[in-house]
Amino acid sequence: MKPTTYGVEVKPQVKSQVKPQVYDFEGVVPVIDPSAYVHPSAVLIGDVWIGAGCYVGAGAVFRGDFGRIELHEDANVQDNCVVHSLPDFDCVMERRSHIGHGAVIHGCRIGEGALIGMNAVILDKAIVGENALVAAMTLVKVAQVIPPAVMVTGAPAKVVRALTERDLTWKRLGTDWYIELAQRAKLGSRPADALSQASPERLTQRTDWQHVIDPQQA
Repeated sequence: MKPTTYGVEVKPQVKSQVKPQVYDFEGVVPVIDPSAYVHPSAVLIGDVWIGAGCYVGAGAVFRGDFGRIELHEDANVQDNCVVHSLPDFDCVMERRSHIGHGAVIHGCRIGEGALIGMNAVILDKAIVGENALVAAMTLVKVAQVIPPAVMVTGAPAKVVRALTERDLTWKRLGTDWYIELAQRAKLGSRPADALSQASPERLTQRTDWQHVIDPQQA
């Protein structure tokens, strides 16, 4: 049994054989590194590259039918994100980039370690700098450049402040969770029938949020 970040143990299981929805487009087939995890309900079309250790969540769509889409090492794209590009223009998410649930990433470049909040929209030819934090629901305009290690919010995005070392530590922790989750999901996630009720032991399991979130930042 392997202890996880959350303090809950997961029994190793047989690696899931369920594959994501991968489509050849005009003779170009997506590439997925064997160490990455891509949820079976995710859709990858055409010129898509998923790097080592990456996590791609349920319902994510990567449309590599215009330009190439690259997800670099240890990056994550969470549930229901849409990634697309302009014709002949690469859309790149660099190493350890962190794309929150429901975000739209379109024809842009996300720098190493940058965090894109839930339901944010990053438009064509925008550049999000290394370790920047784009808040949830933010709109980054066409060709807008976000400096490294700042927080931006609003529509259009505006710089709020520089990130502190505490912010950067918190952000790195969240990305580390997803790096770990990619490997946990490869071993421990597979289709199953729902239970009619939970076991008594399971009902007693709770997450100690005091150890996960700093109350001063909540």
